Amino acid sequence: AFPLWLAPEQVRVLTISDKFIEYGEAVVQKLTQAGFRATGDFRSEKINPKVRDAQLELIPYMFVVGQREMENGAVAVRDGVIVAVGETAVLRSRYNAAATISAHGRCLIPGFVDPHTHIPWAGDRAGEFEQRLAGATYMEIMAAGGGIMSTVRQVREASLEALVAANLPRLDAMLHYGTTSMEAKTGYGLSLAAEIKLLNTILALDDLHAIDITPTFLPAHAVPAEYDGRTDDYVNLVIDDMLPAGAEWMRRNGRTLFCDVFCEEGVFDLEQTRRILMRAGMLGYGLKVHADEFVGLGGTKLAVELGAVSADHLVETPLADIAALGEGQTIAVGLPGTPFGLGHSKYTPAKAILDAGGALALATDCNPGTSWCESMQMVIALACRYMGLTQAQALVAATLNSAYAIGRGHVVGSLEPGKQADMLILETDDYRQLGYRYGVNLVQTVIKKGEVVNV
Repeated sequence: AFPLWLAPEQVRVLTISDKFIEYGEAVVQKLTQAGFRATGDFRSEKINPKVRDAQLELIPYMFVVGQREMENGAVAVRDGVIVAVGETAVLRSRYNAAATISAHGRCLIPGFVDPHTHIPWAGDRAGEFEQRLAGATYMEIMAAGGGIMSTVRQVREASLEALVAANLPRLDAMLHYGTTSMEAKTGYGLSLAAEIKLLNTILALDDLHAIDITPTFLPAHAVPAEYDGRTDDYVNLVIDDMLPAGAEWMRRNGRTLFCDVFCEEGVFDLEQTRRILMRAGMLGYGLKVHADEFVGLGGTKLAVELGAVSADHLVETPLADIAALGEGQTIAVGLPGTPFGLGHSKYTPAKAILDAGGALALATDCNPGTSWCESMQMVIALACRYMGLTQAQALVAATLNSAYAIGRGHVVGSLEPGKQADMLILETDDYRQLGYRYGVNLVQTVIKKGEVVNV
């Protein structure tokens, strides 16, 4: 018997004030009349007026009342898939388990999902970190030929085998800290051959490692040196040659791809981003956008307009554009490790996003230049301090919402029947230790598809 954290299904978040708690059943009735369907028999359950931080989580045509925490809970798994979640005594009476994993009273949570990383890469940029400490800005270093282009040169020179060898230990570290699913981007090749090499590297890493990897094609990460001053020509190359080649890679390997664009001043403007993403959508890619990291260009609003699965960064997104997140299905992805790594004081405006009715996910942005961080636990700690999230909000943002941000919310991210049995046993019986403690690893056991993984 052990406590179980059952992450709520969340795509929309509406905080229930004391007044709404008092009239909770009336709220449920109004939502039902408005066309939302109850999951479970919540209409017969009383909302506890003592729960001052209760939330109502919404998905179109569905709602659940969270946050839910189950004492003496258990999870039944068959063939790597969760078949039941409930009280231990009930599940023991229903199922004859061939093997039992005991949490010994500790907390069980879903495996972390990291929806924004720049793995794979070659080399490091420790020297640039030293430059920033001396006062140089990220964009100044990039304009001088450093930054992304520094890593591009190293990736172009590396073999596929060398890239795989360099990045497997990074995945090991991520698994050690509890990441069981992740996204991996290209973007350090910026030529057709090098970008396809990175896709093949991601495919090899996915085959070799326990972490499930969702690939993203990011040839529009920067303008390569050979196209300096000719950004539109490079955009044409991406649209005419690179995106079709990525689509052929999808067909050949039976995989789906997202397409991402770094929509930023001095990189790709709003119209160039639109052209690339519209072509990608026509070719069958899912869409993502690096939006409004340093300058609010309108990338977030464009992401919502085009139906992108996520808009990432959003540090400088105007409030009017944040409002659009509540009207569409695009997930906002906060990357607090990046402003932290850059020494900046401004972070993704989580409260404004949630107040607007948007959904928020969290990610490491693991990369060699601004956020070399493999730990989603560290991201949760930063989000609680600098983005104003509670531990419960951060946990959902790092599991279920982040799974939706890579199109896998139906597969992973919560402990529900029918989902993959990716779970973490913590060193504690209280999930709130996540965010509260940092600089340590609170994951005691990683369970991937129902099997304990040696990390």
